[in-house]
Amino acid sequence: MNILAVEDDPVAQLVLSSSLSSLGHRVVLAADGESAWEHMRDKSLRVVVSDWQLPRLDGLELCRRIRNEREDYVSFILITQQGATDANLEEAFAAGVDDFLTKPVVVRDLRLRLRVAERILGFTSDLKTLESFLPICTYCKKVRNDEAYWTSVETYFRERAGTRFSHGCCPDCYEKVVKPQLRAFGVAEADMPKLDGPDE
Repeated sequence: MNILAVEDDPVAQLVLSSSLSSLGHRVVLAADGESAWEHMRDKSLRVVVSDWQLPRLDGLELCRRIRNEREDYVSFILITQQGATDANLEEAFAAGVDDFLTKPVVVRDLRLRLRVAERILGFTSDLKTLESFLPICTYCKKVRNDEAYWTSVETYFRERAGTRFSHGCCPDCYEKVVKPQLRAFGVAEADMPKLDGPDE
């Protein structure tokens, strides 16, 4: 995985980077929260391992910003000092932190947390794929909305995106549906309207 490691202490940063690399991950380093946020423009970074106490922007604020401004899901692992209080941990969970490591970081614990992160990202990708499917009736072409009600395509897109439709007739339907109806009403071929364009 591509992992952003955020640590301001040079020795701790070297240890964290070496540990992540030894586990087979590509590591991007940042020494403060603002630099880390700049790196998050890289959409391939889906995991952050960050110290809590950072200059310029601390770990919790970095996590909050990621949650508020990144559309895709990023797994966020926060490194805490030994003896973090329940209140601190509650605050971190409320900010959107997924998991915790305590200093000094142990490679085994890091590996286990990253397995969980990988699983979370797999689930979110699967969910995104499922959400990209829009159930549509084979017969009447109604679609099922988020509340599991069946509604017309026009209504669905108008409510979701404000899209309005103008109705027309494609060339295939004109030949297969409209022309036979006109013939049934006794309209001669020469009197049938012509389509102005290929998609009218």
